[in-house]
Amino acid sequence: MTAVDTKPTILIVDDVSENIDILKGVLQDKYKIKAATNGERALKVANGSSHIDMILMDVMMPKMNGYDACKALKSSPSTKNIPIIFVTAKNQDDDEKLGLELGAVDYISKPINPAIVKARIKTQLALSDQNRELERKVQERTEELNQSRLEIIQRLGRAAEYKDNETGLHVVRMSHYSRLIADALDYNDEWTELVFAAAPMHDIGKIGIPDAILLKPGKLDKEEWGVMLQHPEFGANIIGDHDSDLLKMSKEIAVSHHEKWNGSGYPNKLKGEDIPLSGRIIAIADVFDALTTERPYKKAWTIEDAVKLINDEAGSHFDPELVTVFNDVLPQILAIKEQYEESTFEES
Repeated sequence: MTAVDTKPTILIVDDVSENIDILKGVLQDKYKIKAATNGERALKVANGSSHIDMILMDVMMPKMNGYDACKALKSSPSTKNIPIIFVTAKNQDDDEKLGLELGAVDYISKPINPAIVKARIKTQLALSDQNRELERKVQERTEELNQSRLEIIQRLGRAAEYKDNETGLHVVRMSHYSRLIADALDYNDEWTELVFAAAPMHDIGKIGIPDAILLKPGKLDKEEWGVMLQHPEFGANIIGDHDSDLLKMSKEIAVSHHEKWNGSGYPNKLKGEDIPLSGRIIAIADVFDALTTERPYKKAWTIEDAVKLINDEAGSHFDPELVTVFNDVLPQILAIKEQYEESTFEES
């Protein structure tokens, strides 16, 4: 079995081949060496398939000098974290200052001292390894926090839903429906995921509605309906004002998902595109799932009848363009509905 070569890879960039040979001779016992004779070639090598752990860069080169190559490397997401050490005959203080300002980690003057070159490379590679490990841990912790936050949002949404749906699966289904619609709009992935993550909070305001009203099997009277109409604002107040994008989206959805395209919705009688896009998406997903799910006060509608109502209400209740998108993703919506059926949940 062939042993894996774990030596770090160093890219030496110098337009004088003798200088490359000198550095190679000093370093090749501990490092894998790649070489480039100009800045343009260095960019291609650094962006190629081979992993580069460090770049030793001359400054004075034709076409693209070392400073310009450093700028380009630091501006690219794929190469910005590669540590760069300038190795150059430009040894004035201003030269060194400029190199460090451009993002280099060190500056070594020619002619080189082999011991100093080795020591500085060893130090900077160790620092780079530490930074990568720290970044990995930060990303891991950030992902854990994001996942915990998402779980809390989903649990709160399901807590509200348990008042009139014992499984709470409504928020699971309609969240997936909402993501399917949002994703089909070709917005950025981050926004789509925010819609998905915030959707469970759409009816959090139902916590503030008395059970006698929320669970009433018959039609609500005028006074009871007046109380029910307050739940979007209850939801907005429960969520409050925060810097978190997720909570901002949750509040936006909670207060706007009962608005109607023609302005006859509640609580603010917003019309058309004055209704946040997130609220318009949730409105379709929420109504479709509510219609096709049995509740204490009603039987479940058939898929055909629910789809017909959504289409009949395009331009009055719902954004007509989003209704078209809903029809386009309906097969995926029905697959989600089957996956998270109430009866399936109860039997498991």
